[in-house]
Amino acid sequence: MSEIHEECGVIAIYHLPSGPESPLVPSQGREEVSRLAARMLLDLQNRGQLAAGVSTYNPNRKQLLATYKELGTVAEAFHQSHPDQYARLMDELAGRAAIGHVRYAAENQRDRNYAHPFERSHIKKNKWFSFAFNGSLCNYEVLKQQLLKDENYCFARDADSEVFLHFLCGAVKEHGSDLLSVCQETTKTFDGGYALVFLNALGEMFVARDPRGIKPMCYAFDGSLFAAASESVALFNLGFASEDIKDVPPGAIVIVTPDKGVEIKQFADSPRTAFCFFEWVYFANAASVMEGKSVYLARKKLGEALARLEDVPIDENSIVVPVPDTSKAAADGMAYALGVPCLEGLMRNRYTGRTFIEGGETRKRKAETKYTPLPQVLEGKRVFLVDDSIVRSTTMRVLIERLRDVGHAKEVHVRIPCPPIMGPCFYGSDMSTYSELFATSHMVRNYGVEGVNCCEDLTTKWTFTPEIAVEMAKELGCDTVRFLPMQDVSDAIGIEPLWLCRACVTHENPTEWGCKLSDRALEKFRNSLKVVQTK
Repeated sequence: MSEIHEECGVIAIYHLPSGPESPLVPSQGREEVSRLAARMLLDLQNRGQLAAGVSTYNPNRKQLLATYKELGTVAEAFHQSHPDQYARLMDELAGRAAIGHVRYAAENQRDRNYAHPFERSHIKKNKWFSFAFNGSLCNYEVLKQQLLKDENYCFARDADSEVFLHFLCGAVKEHGSDLLSVCQETTKTFDGGYALVFLNALGEMFVARDPRGIKPMCYAFDGSLFAAASESVALFNLGFASEDIKDVPPGAIVIVTPDKGVEIKQFADSPRTAFCFFEWVYFANAASVMEGKSVYLARKKLGEALARLEDVPIDENSIVVPVPDTSKAAADGMAYALGVPCLEGLMRNRYTGRTFIEGGETRKRKAETKYTPLPQVLEGKRVFLVDDSIVRSTTMRVLIERLRDVGHAKEVHVRIPCPPIMGPCFYGSDMSTYSELFATSHMVRNYGVEGVNCCEDLTTKWTFTPEIAVEMAKELGCDTVRFLPMQDVSDAIGIEPLWLCRACVTHENPTEWGCKLSDRALEKFRNSLKVVQTK
């Protein structure tokens, strides 16, 4: 599925100067663990392919902090296909600590100036720092205007990373190396979801997670080597045992310093969690574990739940086909439960680029070249097509058309292991307007938008009925379409709905400013509908 995307991923790694050398360090030794940063970022490539970068710390280098970032995938940014260039780059960046970032971005933020990490140079070591984050600040505009009231402030970029930078600078100026206070001061007015990594020229590091836990962050420590990442797969592939990988609690900060080692403290209260359920459905690497719940097993259970709801007759010509790649586990689970083959009737060309970067007709053309139907597998078959979700529906329409016209499938039944996407996400995912959402258009057509409140469960007003499913199937060009109810998704993950962020499917935003932005977006959408109706 290529119509919704997580914004970013972050990593951090630090080998303490004291104590035994960790067996996980590279062959160059403990003073060059920064070499592992690119490898960690590769494991987070699913979270962003637009840019990649690192900042490293080396006390024996005149440039105590060194930052490198470039557009492209990790392999492209770090020249991994050119061994000599890659080796020189790793030598230049060698250090005992590093933070890193992979990025996806909106159309208007696709140049190198928006790439992370951001380094702030200063003659004082504690004020010389670099940071990166994954997520989004819902009250970014308010904080920006608050800063701009002082004429000494200016913004070089129209991005919330600039707000982070300004607030970090003020907090460091006031609190110096008291990293707990720095984090508290920086984030006390923040509303949103974020995972933050920070490194200064004193060799002091911290990683922090927003109070609701909207954005994932985990860490591991073997007594000498500390590492953190947006997903556990990056730590597991370094060599940490799975039982040693722990989630950073919501509202917690992990501080790493040369003298005190690793400390975990609470920088903000966490009244309730709001883990993004889409991490388990689509965003995360299937090999990751989040909040103690396996992403792969959750997706497998989602497929089994789809099978339990299936009412289309099953015969010898029935097959389940996943949309590559993240739908495979759900498709496997569904097929096994139904007792039918799960076959790769769609092959993905992994070298065509990401369709979400393009818009309009270009996205449609990208989708046509990205997937190749196999008539040898599909011809004459009743196909149960499993995809993670339907957002704009551009890709799904193309796939269904090609399954019929090129693959010669007899029937196409679309099965989605999550509820219909009916609202924007303001916490760092690539969907922020109601007008672009496929399911919303059908709900508006049937129920209208009057009386809709963005901080209450919209599914009580916009009920997904069999009749609406028939409408959707007709518009998509398939025989039937089915979505999985939220409770089934919750059961598959193993976390109750109350503790998950479900804003994109119920409109229940977990933060104050998420509600406000959603209300504004809905009002804009409502007004646009009035304009259309008057024409």
